[in-house]
Amino acid sequence: MIFFNQDQQLENIGNQILEATWAEFPTLASNQIALTWVVYDPPAPVNTGGALTPNAFWEHPVRGFSYRGGERIYPASVVKLFYLVVVQEWLEKGMSQTSGELDRALRDMIVDSSNDATSLIVDIISGTTSGPQLSPGPFETWKYQRNIINRYYQSLGWEEMQAVNVCQKTWGDGPYGRERAFYGEMFENRNMVTTDATARLLHSIVGGVTVSSERSQSMMNLLKRSIKPEELSQDGEENQVTGFLGGGLPENSQIWSKAGWTSTVRHDAAYIELPDQRPYLLVVFTEGKEQAKSREILPFVSRRIAEAIANL
Repeated sequence: MIFFNQDQQLENIGNQILEATWAEFPTLASNQIALTWVVYDPPAPVNTGGALTPNAFWEHPVRGFSYRGGERIYPASVVKLFYLVVVQEWLEKGMSQTSGELDRALRDMIVDSSNDATSLIVDIISGTTSGPQLSPGPFETWKYQRNIINRYYQSLGWEEMQAVNVCQKTWGDGPYGRERAFYGEMFENRNMVTTDATARLLHSIVGGVTVSSERSQSMMNLLKRSIKPEELSQDGEENQVTGFLGGGLPENSQIWSKAGWTSTVRHDAAYIELPDQRPYLLVVFTEGKEQAKSREILPFVSRRIAEAIANL
């Protein structure tokens, strides 16, 4: 069972927005975009600081729309959201210890999308390190340890997580040594997630039920983005708002998000609050070299969704 109820009204709007997007961007093929959109009707069960118990939260019905939401897509830096949650789980259970370096790396991984910080985080949660290739026996042990992240997501029992593979570091130039071997000859073991799985994970964080309400709140603090132009200009290209979902929002909106982009994908996953409107969650993945370069597609979709929210 997917975590939201398919809704005819949202389906109609979602399909209209997709049609408008294809009309506006003719090079965007129908199989180069995936989208999951969840609307929180009042009383909204999210961003309450975890006022609901996990059971009450998961039983609270929400409605949504998804297009290719179950398709496995390379997530780029959106995977850092998955690693953020595992760190919090490990800290809560005492499997990892908090430290200044861990806090610094967590912040840099989410706020600045640092790959170097992510490398440390993956080492900490899996007990593995990068380095030269290993002989077969030790490499089997290493792979098993690294896959603890996947085992954690499988253990949640969420249908959306069945298709997910989250065990690789994020790279500037690409993996070397044992990391390259772990990717597989044809990169068949690279990270893969879906917009539905990403949406469910973000939904649980915003609901305050990931690990604990305090830890969910600390994750929300890291994901919060400013969309004020004067603050964005300081961060240049890398601000995760301009050219992403935050780029399509009015200035008085609030957004919590994690973007990802490479030369072949451009993605964003966001929880959004517009003044006096229903809050909502939007995850949009786009694929293809042309799309990855486009700083217009994600803001276009985001603007259309924001307009639709005002008319629900």
